[in-house]
Amino acid sequence: MTETPMKLIQKWKRLSSYFVFNHPWCRIRRDSVELPNGTIIDDFFIHVRPDIALVLPITEQQEIVFVRQYRHGVEQILLELPAGAFNPEKETPEAAALRELTEETGYIAESIVKLATLYDNPVKDTNSVHLFLANSVKLLSVTSLDITEEIEVVLIPIEAVLPKIQTGEICVAGSVAAVCLGLSYLQKNS
Repeated sequence: MTETPMKLIQKWKRLSSYFVFNHPWCRIRRDSVELPNGTIIDDFFIHVRPDIALVLPITEQQEIVFVRQYRHGVEQILLELPAGAFNPEKETPEAAALRELTEETGYIAESIVKLATLYDNPVKDTNSVHLFLANSVKLLSVTSLDITEEIEVVLIPIEAVLPKIQTGEICVAGSVAAVCLGLSYLQKNS
């Protein structure tokens, strides 16, 4: 079997860029770009979003700490892992993950392991999602929620999590990725 030669893929050239909407909670940029084939697109819209830190917290009892909360974008109450936005110029992804874990759940972790950095929607969004694993977390604090957050902390035994993903009860992409990567990491390092 012969291997097909790889085509050299080129980046698009940004000709101009400006914000059409610039609010602390939503920033939309309009780019004019030239494609490698010479085609010009003058209205390519980009959602400029902050990075996200997400943590897979596991208790000493081998339960994963989830949060259940309302998500208005999809108008659903969802079960997901603790996560939140951060500014990489002011906080490291690790510090943000530890902060979000404590703020949303009251659990603390002494250390975390980086699982991956992923792009959520690289077609139209600028942000990265940083995934971490925290083992042996302990409930030692009270939550510190934002005005938009109403959170229920939910502990799920590790062996019950994958079936909940398969049935769609856990369906937030970053949480699913962190669970799969975290369980793989634990299996390789046990």
